[in-house]
Amino acid sequence: MKYSDLCHKNSLLAVKSVKQSYQPSQRVKAMLEIFRCMVNDSIKIGLETDSSSMKRLSTLSYRQLKKYRCYSAYRLTAISKAAGILASRKKSLRRGRPTKTPFMSNAVLVSCYGFKIEGKKLRVPLGDRDFEHIPLNPHTVRILSDPSLKVRSFTLTESILSLCISKEVAVVEVTGTIGIDRNLRNLTAGNLDRVTQYDLSDTLKIVDATRRVIASFKRDDDRIRERLASKYGSRRHNRTQHILHKATKRIVADALERKEAIVLENIEGIRGLYRRSNGQGPRRRNRMNGWSYGEAQRQLEYKATWAGLPVIHLSKSETRGSSVTCPQCGERLQEDRRLKRKLWCQNCRSIMDRDVVAAINLSRRGRLRFDRSLAHRGLQGGTIEAVKGNPTNAVILRVDVPKSSPSLNQPKT
Repeated sequence: MKYSDLCHKNSLLAVKSVKQSYQPSQRVKAMLEIFRCMVNDSIKIGLETDSSSMKRLSTLSYRQLKKYRCYSAYRLTAISKAAGILASRKKSLRRGRPTKTPFMSNAVLVSCYGFKIEGKKLRVPLGDRDFEHIPLNPHTVRILSDPSLKVRSFTLTESILSLCISKEVAVVEVTGTIGIDRNLRNLTAGNLDRVTQYDLSDTLKIVDATRRVIASFKRDDDRIRERLASKYGSRRHNRTQHILHKATKRIVADALERKEAIVLENIEGIRGLYRRSNGQGPRRRNRMNGWSYGEAQRQLEYKATWAGLPVIHLSKSETRGSSVTCPQCGERLQEDRRLKRKLWCQNCRSIMDRDVVAAINLSRRGRLRFDRSLAHRGLQGGTIEAVKGNPTNAVILRVDVPKSSPSLNQPKT
């Protein structure tokens, strides 16, 4: 949800999921396979009739799916799943991207109808008044014990149970903003008062190690190599996700404690800068193309929404020059190759980290958006002092997690 929408609401609907492992019975495995077949049949009908809308696909497919003996609501969710796959394919074709014939290869079951939480078990309908009871682990039971939560849907695979949960969250009345600068080796979060850098260098080691392992496979069977590559790719994703989880959790907790809105920049399309013939070596391209900047944004957004914090998305025009503009005087910073990621200001005579500069500038520009939104609603008087002109605070105390570093005002000697 955009911040402009949050300004007119006192509460919002926050959604996230909780996952656990489970052991499926033979009946559940059969239902997963039936659901997969129904989705593929709906996709086939959609391709033959050039249909991708839910309404038209339901009209054409529902009767065809009656041959499968299952709970009737599963037919609707299977058609909905197929409609999403077909819509994604049509979007790719409009953009000129080549696509293969879509189909669902993994057995899965998704539904928002008919299920029920009974004590420490999930009751899943199988049809003909028959149900399967799946035990919930202590972690899931503890989360679902919150009476304000509502379970919206469930997703079953051959080993994972995922429950989509939601709750109404009161929007926090923020008194400032915090800018988030996403980089390959760190997440930098801060404003004029405080800047913190979260080290993500371990993600680079994980990506490089996974690439070396996959490149060492010598089997001629492509199916086996693909299966092994998928296994190590999932392992890399899970480890990277855990590192990002710890960093984003700290960021949201600190922002909630100080009642600060989170400001994110738009870096879509950045992978286009790291393609062949662009002047970078293969090692550089591999590292940049393995950068999980989208995952960091996803985690920040849903965690901030769950806590009731506004998230401000700046456009590309609003963030232009954010990493090369001095936050003290507004002059363009100068680059020196000897300083690596450090920039220096001729006017202020100071040396600053470009990631820290970007986070501060994002915070200021997000706060300007915040003030304009309040002024538009007639709430400017006394709520927050608008950011105009040069900042009066002396920049900047940067804190590296888990260790601290000296003030950036002092140039290196």
